[in-house]
Amino acid sequence: MLDVFRKELKYVLSFEEMLPIKNSIQVILPGDKHNGLEGYRVRSLYFDSLHDRDFEDKVDGYNKRQKIRLRIYDIDTCVVKLELKEKEGTSQRKRSLSLSRQEALQMINADYLFLLERAEPIAHWIYGHMMLHCYRPKCIVEYDRMAYYTEKNDTRITFDMRLRATESNYDIFDKNLVLYPIAGSNEVTLEVKFNGFLYTYIKNVLNEANRIQISNSKYCRARMISKKGRK
Repeated sequence: MLDVFRKELKYVLSFEEMLPIKNSIQVILPGDKHNGLEGYRVRSLYFDSLHDRDFEDKVDGYNKRQKIRLRIYDIDTCVVKLELKEKEGTSQRKRSLSLSRQEALQMINADYLFLLERAEPIAHWIYGHMMLHCYRPKCIVEYDRMAYYTEKNDTRITFDMRLRATESNYDIFDKNLVLYPIAGSNEVTLEVKFNGFLYTYIKNVLNEANRIQISNSKYCRARMISKKGRK
């Protein structure tokens, strides 16, 4: 099990604003080995309660909130991450379990019983929470990410582009998944994650963003069709 505590800051940029920042970042931080020319794909399946309590907590502005999701980076993968992400202000805690492909398919079908067979206490907590509040799959979110990382204060800078989603198909492994855009083609989300404090030489580069920090939930944006544009 992975258990990570970090702070997270988010900014929305245009593609043109992103380029000089990314060029400066890649000089001072090594890139993720999966970056390639266009970044690597991130695909997540989000779960929520019968009455969408996680969605509502976010859009209603509650300072303390959470999300439960499955995440993959390759549709042919045999290992899937089950993640519980808890946030309070800019601070976040993310606990994740590695699931098999079959276990992920069980979760897609709202069968969570296997979690009780796991040794990790967090698996039992997730099972109890999802059963108590009738959690079910709600939407898939996908985007392309360029990532840069340093072990100093566990700092990770990411640029997320071409944000798309669906609320009608929950098969995270579907090779022909039909997705619709939920952000403009020129929009980039800059995420800054770190533990403790941000080093000055990184902060100086990020100051070029010249943006007020925002709360930009990919999950909530993906739900706006079923929520009829609620903001």
